[in-house]
Amino acid sequence: MRWLAPFLVFWLLSCGGENTGKGGEGDAIVRLMEADSRGLDPQLVSDLASTRIAADLFEGLTRFDAKGQAEAGLAQSWQTSIDGRLWTFRLHPGLRFSDGQPLTAKVFEQAFRRIQDKRSGSPHGPLFGVIETINTSDARTVVVRLHTPFPQLPALLAHPAMAALPFHRIEAAGEKWAAERPLVTSGAYRLTEWRLSQQLTIEANPEWHGGTPRTQRVIWKPMENLNSAMRLVLAGGADIGSEYTPGRHHWLREHHRDIARNAPFLGTYYFAFNTRKPPFDDVRVRRALSMAIDREWIASKMVDAGNLPAWGLLPPGLDGGQSFKPEWATLSQKARIERARKLLGQAGYGRGHPLRFEIRFNSSTEHRRAAVAMATMWRELGVEAKLLNSEASLHFDSLKRADFELARSGWIADLPAPENFLAVHLSDSGPQNYSGYANPDYDRAVDLAMAEPDPKRRAGLMREAERILIADMPILPLYFYASRSLVSPKVRGWQDNPGNIHPSRTLWKVL
Repeated sequence: MRWLAPFLVFWLLSCGGENTGKGGEGDAIVRLMEADSRGLDPQLVSDLASTRIAADLFEGLTRFDAKGQAEAGLAQSWQTSIDGRLWTFRLHPGLRFSDGQPLTAKVFEQAFRRIQDKRSGSPHGPLFGVIETINTSDARTVVVRLHTPFPQLPALLAHPAMAALPFHRIEAAGEKWAAERPLVTSGAYRLTEWRLSQQLTIEANPEWHGGTPRTQRVIWKPMENLNSAMRLVLAGGADIGSEYTPGRHHWLREHHRDIARNAPFLGTYYFAFNTRKPPFDDVRVRRALSMAIDREWIASKMVDAGNLPAWGLLPPGLDGGQSFKPEWATLSQKARIERARKLLGQAGYGRGHPLRFEIRFNSSTEHRRAAVAMATMWRELGVEAKLLNSEASLHFDSLKRADFELARSGWIADLPAPENFLAVHLSDSGPQNYSGYANPDYDRAVDLAMAEPDPKRRAGLMREAERILIADMPILPLYFYASRSLVSPKVRGWQDNPGNIHPSRTLWKVL
């Protein structure tokens, strides 16, 4: 999974109670994250915690608001060509980095060049693959040329990897630029302190073009144990917890409804079939196993934390469309089992020749429960599925090497765009196409959709590509993710949104 944060993941300015302090401890918002930041260079990190912090520190041509929607950032306006491939951005006048140095259009040209340079070690090259060139015509004008139309470009450019970085410091200090305090930034905040595994403190950037954010000081604290994080928020020791365990969902909703936040999220939980070899090179086998799964029970009983059952790949609310459902999804569970049994029989499996395979998953109670539930449901078909558990790095290394039969996977949006989900399954997408799926019709359908500049027609073509994918069933979708957050009633400006994006600059605390 990517961050989504990978985006898909932050931000709003809103009316309401005022901040009466000037950056004191009492006025600071304390935010918990599941792990410590892995770095401060937004072009080199991709984990969720680091990306969230980078989004507070660095701003691009665009940024996200509190609703998770892209808005103007360092650019005050932009224009798009008729064919959707040429975007011209005009910067605000007088922009400066937090150290007072001028911030000009040239930094975006440098940022894109650095991402493309393999020597930089940036993992974000493929994410920005739709961009052909970034050039400047003067100190305030940035011209972005695309390979194909991409209506979601404002959301893509809001990713902190394409934010304005202080290249005058990077050139002077090299890799050590991120160790400078205060860190030179372009966003609403600058970093003043980082105590590893303890806390990271950011304070208002005095040169930020947006003025002084309502919350002038934010403290990010890593806390891997989600139950400990929950107790800290409930005790008032922290203001925001970015996650809580599904098992505490109902208890929190019953006893702390004013703190527990739950909303649909742009992510899909699924398992990947290895389509390269038997038994899952046979689409009949893949369809049969998918039909036999009771997704409603898994979403509402097993997970039971606000998740919705998934028959397709694209989450609801992604582009305004309804989530996909194959025709067999309307059948009763008994009817689906019978159809699945017939498909397995046609593929040569039955009582005399049972289907046997291994379900691989990475260490997690959630993943184990999903694997056990599926294996149990398939027993009615005479299927014998064994479980194989491994830690995360080994698990995903096995997926990249195609060393599995059926394995836990999933996708969380890098940005709110259907192609971000669909492109993973293209035949030329590389190791991230865990299933090894390769269908020229699907590739053409995605290419056709990506070449369409009209947003409405483009969305329809994306849905057609999804239909082809699910008919072939290289993945087995189970449910759509839901975000689960803990937010103190003292915190204002928080707005639930599908991207689970809540920039610190859009939040404030009423004492």
